[in-house]
Amino acid sequence: MTEKLQKVLARSGHGSRREIEAKISAGRIRVNNKVAQLGERIDADAKVRIDGHEVQIKPEEEVICRVLIYHKPEGELCTRKDPEGRPTVYDRLPRMSGARWVAVGRLDVNTSGLLLFTTDGELANRLMHPSQQVEREYAVRVFGEVDEAMMQRLRKGVQLEDGPAHFNSIKPAGGDGMNRWFHVTISEGRNREVRRLWESQEVQVSRLIRVRYGDIPLEAGLPQGGWAEMSLPKVNVLRAQVNLPAEQHSFLDPRHEESKQRRFAKIRKATARHRQDKKQSKRRGK
Repeated sequence: MTEKLQKVLARSGHGSRREIEAKISAGRIRVNNKVAQLGERIDADAKVRIDGHEVQIKPEEEVICRVLIYHKPEGELCTRKDPEGRPTVYDRLPRMSGARWVAVGRLDVNTSGLLLFTTDGELANRLMHPSQQVEREYAVRVFGEVDEAMMQRLRKGVQLEDGPAHFNSIKPAGGDGMNRWFHVTISEGRNREVRRLWESQEVQVSRLIRVRYGDIPLEAGLPQGGWAEMSLPKVNVLRAQVNLPAEQHSFLDPRHEESKQRRFAKIRKATARHRQDKKQSKRRGK
């Protein structure tokens, strides 16, 4: 049986379907020594190379869908490598053999909060695709006058340079004077969309934190720069939300599951060690 190339590569953890389609269009993928074409179908014996490197093709039954919750700090880039040597969200993630982490969407360098990573590119693609209408929630601190008329405009929709946009909901969340917090929800992932919506009303965003993606919240107590692997039931909550079949296996062993307090204590130590290693590396580079 044959399957579409981009679907097989996404399932095998070589990127989201969108990323793989871009590489096919750029001529970076070859199948059986021929440049791949969009929509091409392959069988299980196909030899596939990405940028000249042969990659592993996994049958569906051998792929374990893993998902990480990552608490992104401000200042990290959502890219695998930065030519200027700046920190990226991939620096702290656990290393894998034969697969790689695919980010579910992006957060800009000045935004912190929840970022999901998965080994299943098809899951990542569906969670990001506008047709699925997966809701994202953000805590936003804004500077400026915000009244009910402005919030109504933002709920109803405003015109941005790349088309109309709106918040699904806006809820006041505290603050004094001109600095106030709001929780907003949105079902798209356009570049800087939350910031641009507020800026369309001449209001400045001074803090932006993603606190939920779909039905998955940012876990309380997870330190910035820390990650936690999702349990099988939570993975299947995500998969059900985008109409994917339930995963039957987990990388985690439920028999050895640690308490949340103990697990987060280990994460805090690991993030502290990472910061110390980065400082020492910078000092050696001077």
